Amino acid sequence: MATRLTPLDLVRKCDSFPDPDREPERYADEMKRLYTLIWKDKDGTFPIGYVPLSVLAALENAPEDIRGPMTVDHSARTILLWQEPTTEPERTQLVGRLTSHWRSQQAFRMLRGWRDEPWPVYSRNGELLFNVERVAMGLFGNARFGVHMTAFIRRPNNEDGTTSKWDFRIWVPKRAANKSSYPGMLDNTVAGGLMTGEDPFECVVREADEEASLPEDYMRAHTKETGTVTYIYITDERAGGEPGWIYPECQWVYDLELPADGSITPQPKDGEVESFRLHTVEEIQEQLAQGLWKPNCAMIMVDFFIRHGILTPENEPHYDELRARAHRFIPFPGPHWPHWKPAAP
Repeated sequence: MATRLTPLDLVRKCDSFPDPDREPERYADEMKRLYTLIWKDKDGTFPIGYVPLSVLAALENAPEDIRGPMTVDHSARTILLWQEPTTEPERTQLVGRLTSHWRSQQAFRMLRGWRDEPWPVYSRNGELLFNVERVAMGLFGNARFGVHMTAFIRRPNNEDGTTSKWDFRIWVPKRAANKSSYPGMLDNTVAGGLMTGEDPFECVVREADEEASLPEDYMRAHTKETGTVTYIYITDERAGGEPGWIYPECQWVYDLELPADGSITPQPKDGEVESFRLHTVEEIQEQLAQGLWKPNCAMIMVDFFIRHGILTPENEPHYDELRARAHRFIPFPGPHWPHWKPAAP
């Protein structure tokens, strides 16, 4: 009989990188296969990513005219890269030259899914340090940013015409079978990555049109931002490419209530989604227990259940850990940091 997953199992699968304070021994073991990518500014050095040993080997083997100067401190297990160019466009060009070289050499399977989408890497003062091709972010373990939205309807289920908290019907997409990552798994209604310079709300509006055919005017009038979810994921073979990449991620989370009369419904548009179906809370809980959801989307759904009072301290024994893991600290700079502000361009 297959093992059934609890909400805590699901959250731990997504937030799978050990916390150094809560799990110091596991963290020490995990760091044995990683070097820390660092950046240096006038106040010293700080981390911007986790680099697996396989990538360090590829860096050491890459010609310097392609890679750029590099300083590796094996005792501290740190890598300093791309410091010499003085402008962000120059640094971005250098990073792109290296990742394109690896792509042409077929050095890493993940690069087969090249998207031509620039994703940002930030300094601790809010400066954009450089851009990295989306699918190459995992090579350097940089923080990634995205949006997730849950669309739902409510139906009156009480005699007075009101709706109880349990009477959600949630629109759940099934990922296309030809997706390079997590094919055929269940997902949040709308989700996508935040490209460099893109506002999170504008991103979710764009993704809602591209993935789900949801009208822009309705999105702008009714979408509610509910905060962020942060975690550090270690990929498995379903993510596309080699397993074991480190994905520190911050997701802006949104809710969208759609008309119960079905006048507006999500429909597949760009081929990313095979179909959309309405599911009850109980049906989704069963799907989650069977492991049918993409890992980070399962965490977003657990967060939805917490926010809407479906999971409570009274019915969920690990309530506090669920909340803590969905809002963990990520040590690399970015908009997930408290009081963080982007530097002026």
